[in-house]
Amino acid sequence: MNHPLYQLILIRFKDFLREPGVVFWSVIFPIAMAWVLGVAFSNKAETVQTIALVRNGSPGNPQLNDFLAGSQPLYDSLTGNITGYRKELGDQKTGRQVYRLITVNRDSAILMVKRGQTSLMITEKADSLHYYFDPATAEARLNYLILSPAIEKEQYVFKGAEIKPLTTVGTRYIDYLVPGLIAIGIMNSILWGISYTFIDMRSRKLLRRMVATPMKKSYFLVSHFVSRLCLTIIEALILLVFSRFYFNLAIQGSLVAFIMMFLAGNICFMGIAVLISSRTANSNIGNGLINFVSMPMTILSGIFFSYHNFPDVVIPFIQKLPLTILTDNIRGIFIEGIGIKEIIPEFMVLSGFGLLLSFIGLRIFKWY
Repeated sequence: MNHPLYQLILIRFKDFLREPGVVFWSVIFPIAMAWVLGVAFSNKAETVQTIALVRNGSPGNPQLNDFLAGSQPLYDSLTGNITGYRKELGDQKTGRQVYRLITVNRDSAILMVKRGQTSLMITEKADSLHYYFDPATAEARLNYLILSPAIEKEQYVFKGAEIKPLTTVGTRYIDYLVPGLIAIGIMNSILWGISYTFIDMRSRKLLRRMVATPMKKSYFLVSHFVSRLCLTIIEALILLVFSRFYFNLAIQGSLVAFIMMFLAGNICFMGIAVLISSRTANSNIGNGLINFVSMPMTILSGIFFSYHNFPDVVIPFIQKLPLTILTDNIRGIFIEGIGIKEIIPEFMVLSGFGLLLSFIGLRIFKWY
């Protein structure tokens, strides 16, 4: 066919296929991500949920004692003491649900809720059980609906279970979410605002013109960093003001510590952005590289849900991701009240990592 429209469409397809990197990021990478997440979440024979259990000592609640009687004890690897119980519910048809009921004191249980390690806290009384959870969290409601009937047997004369909604600041889902949104806002603003800008300028030959001027290359980098830093500050302030007046959310810890982590996050992702954009001049490949870095961290780093839902074997690796470090520390400042002393190691790690990657990126940076 020699029709001009057909030939133009054919040219566009050939132009797309001539770039192997574009084919990889546009076709293969999304399939790979779908496969990884599908294997992680869809093919599991059982799901594991952690529940914070606050016990009342001997003899304990008869309902709870009966429920735990057939469970598997969990032992501390160092001391050999029992730290909790493993209880399996359900079957092959409906799906097995495994619960790890970790025995802790009340303060530790609340801390587990704040950190997203559990969505449900059960407090044992001699004649009753109290279920503490955020009613706005679907996972907590589901766990309550599964555990409550399993624990409370009809053969007992009393049925003293009581729901205690967790609505105090620090235990709500919104308290968990907002710090994560601040962290992911830093990452996206820096990666897309700087990496894509550099790649676009290189593709339009603007970097060649810039380097031909008496401009210092370091000034060029610093100007982009300062402008993006100002924008991320504005974005974060808008979110904080809205959350303060609508959800009554406030920073429980040190404001200086929050500013330090905010700056460290910007420095870290600035280094990643410079490295990503140091060579390529193709915007499609640039999009793929940015997504390759940002998408896994968005999923894994505990922004919208706790990364403790992932298998235990991968959690230590997830905790080393830059976005995870940034999110955990901002969340700790917001809802746990941590200060400067607690965030110093992570501040040094993020800042040092960002400066190192910036140095490497500038050394191999392609200006034309």
